[in-house]
Amino acid sequence: MVVLVGFMGAGKTTVGSLLADRLGLPFLDTDPVIESRAGRPIREIFATDGEPAFRALEHEVTADLLQGQDAVIALGGGGVEHPATRRCLAGRQVVYLRVGYEEAMLRVSRDDNRPMLHRPDLNVILRRRQSNYEAVATQIVATGGRRPEAISLDIIKRLVRMPSVSGAITPVLMPCADGTCGDRAPG
Repeated sequence: MVVLVGFMGAGKTTVGSLLADRLGLPFLDTDPVIESRAGRPIREIFATDGEPAFRALEHEVTADLLQGQDAVIALGGGGVEHPATRRCLAGRQVVYLRVGYEEAMLRVSRDDNRPMLHRPDLNVILRRRQSNYEAVATQIVATGGRRPEAISLDIIKRLVRMPSVSGAITPVLMPCADGTCGDRAPG
C-alpha cells in the first residue's frame, strides 16, 4: 500500500492513478469515497456541516481504506490535519508530493469543486500543513515543474519489492541509500 499526501494541486490524483497502473494496484481517492458515503459533494458537506464534520468523515474513510485492500491511496489535501489520521499513517508507506503555493494555485484555479480554494489564507494553511505532511512521510517528492509521468516513475524508483507474509509482492518505500527520506535531510 502506498499513500499519497500533499496540498491541493500537488498531483495526488493524477500521479496516484499513474502509479497504481504501473504497480498493478487499484487506485483509491478519498474525496470520491467521502462523497459517495455522504451522498453529496464535499463542497456541500463543508457548507452545511462545516470543516470539522468533514474532517471527521474524512478520517473515518481514510481509516477504512487503510484497513482494506492493497492499493495506492490519495488523501485529500487536509487529510493530515486530523491527529487520528496521522496516527493511522504511522508505519505506512507515505509519499508527500510537495508543491509550491503558486504552482498549486495555477493547477487548481479553475476547479469549482474545491471548497477551500477561495479562502484568503491558503498560503498560511499550506505552511501549517507542511509539518504534518513531513511528519507522516516516508518519502518526499517535489512535483513543481514536473510532469505526472516523471513523478510516478520517480516514486517507483524509490520502491523496493519485498515479499509480504502472504507471499505476495508488495512495494515498500525504503530510505535512499544515503539515509535520507526522499529529498529531506536525515534526522
